[in-house]
Amino acid sequence: MSVAQNLQHIIAQLPEGVNLVAVSKFHPIEKIMEAYKAGQRIFGENRAQELATKAPQMPTDIEWHFIGHLQKNKVRMIMPWASTIQSIDSVELLQLVNKEAARINRHVNVLLQLHVAKEQTKSGFTVEEILNTANEGAFDNLSNVTICGVMAMATFTDDMTQVASEFELVHNTFLTLRDKNFASNTEFKQISMGMSDDWPIAVKHGATLVRIGTDIFGAREY
Repeated sequence: MSVAQNLQHIIAQLPEGVNLVAVSKFHPIEKIMEAYKAGQRIFGENRAQELATKAPQMPTDIEWHFIGHLQKNKVRMIMPWASTIQSIDSVELLQLVNKEAARINRHVNVLLQLHVAKEQTKSGFTVEEILNTANEGAFDNLSNVTICGVMAMATFTDDMTQVASEFELVHNTFLTLRDKNFASNTEFKQISMGMSDDWPIAVKHGATLVRIGTDIFGAREY
């Protein structure tokens, strides 16, 4: 099937209230434009240089989400283009994003990345860390950033029971944060989890954003 057909097939399966982030990393402008012409407006990139190269070539109504590990020295590179940074994995990074957004007079949405997977190579706050950090007030009083929710990746495994339990932990942590620490923040409502292999499970456990690349664009081209 074409990119447009793949896209429509996935969108038709998503329940109301769940939005698709089309993960366009490693795919050329031509394929992204196919998805755009089919109606897709939210795209995800995970490398700063790639985002900074692609975004100026694409229509201005695209909502770019940065979804990869963000090095502090690359924050300035993506700041003109990213509307949402999904991978905030430390207070220091959050503060830097806020500072850089203020520097160019922009406002950026962010998600706090949770580390619930078994792989230690994946980034993010542990559940204990994020709850403690929130209770300490480190997520408060940000002038140019709005914290809109959480993001997570499940363990790369064929054990879908484990994946489901990790997504449930993310959902429960989100609810705790929303009700206790972000009760006055009406924008704290997003749970980004689920990719091509496990997004239906993520949706069952409260995902509002799913990040799908391969099932839309096919195998990576470069």
